[in-house]
Amino acid sequence: MTNILAIAHKELKGYFSSPIAYVVVGFSAILFGQFFVALLYFFDRMSMQAGSGFGGPQSVNVNESLVAPLFQNVSVILLFVLPLVTMRTYAEEKRSGTIELLLTSPLTDVQIVLGKFLGALGLYSTMLGVSLIHIGFLFMFGNPEWRPIVTGYLGMILMGGCFLSVGLFISSLTRNQIIAGAVTFAVLLMFWVINWTASFAGPTTQAILNHLSIIEHLNDFTRGILDTKHLVYYLSFIAFGLFLTVRSVDSERWRG
Repeated sequence: MTNILAIAHKELKGYFSSPIAYVVVGFSAILFGQFFVALLYFFDRMSMQAGSGFGGPQSVNVNESLVAPLFQNVSVILLFVLPLVTMRTYAEEKRSGTIELLLTSPLTDVQIVLGKFLGALGLYSTMLGVSLIHIGFLFMFGNPEWRPIVTGYLGMILMGGCFLSVGLFISSLTRNQIIAGAVTFAVLLMFWVINWTASFAGPTTQAILNHLSIIEHLNDFTRGILDTKHLVYYLSFIAFGLFLTVRSVDSERWRG
């Protein structure tokens, strides 16, 4: 465990010693703020119309009308931001030649992969942590339910973990960071839109496509529902992605 944490610390320090961490955190904070203000303005208008008899709703819920859509919108950011985080993890090591030093060190492939994953997850958690400032304003001036917010952030962390595991695997296959980032984005986008054609398919195919869709499993989290099948999906996705990365690193060790 000490070795894993040492690698994670090294990776996290590497992110913040380069512009990557500041670009990722700053870019996501700006977009989160824009989404938050837009949805807050929409929620304010809906609140004013509630019960007015002018065709508006009788009541509005801050979690359903603001928090849940906020998480859904912010999840789009991950498609663009997280490939930037993972594209350098192995590709840069291969390009600079430091991968040989890493592979010949007294570390197992599992320790290397888990350390890099935790380092990337640490940067992603920092990105989400900045967004808590906006959520804090909701509790200061409103009365939102805390459970959907907690489960929403849990869902975001799990989905982000899936994205990171895919990015690590793809980065381990190439020396070029641009290729790693572009392919990661393409693969993540495929899992994002895989259920768009589900309505044109049969019941069995539709159920399979909906289950494979990575965004479908986030919906219940944003509503405060903690369903085992969603946890199993995300954790299995992460485990499989890390397993493929371990096998890729192992093959690199043998080739070296």
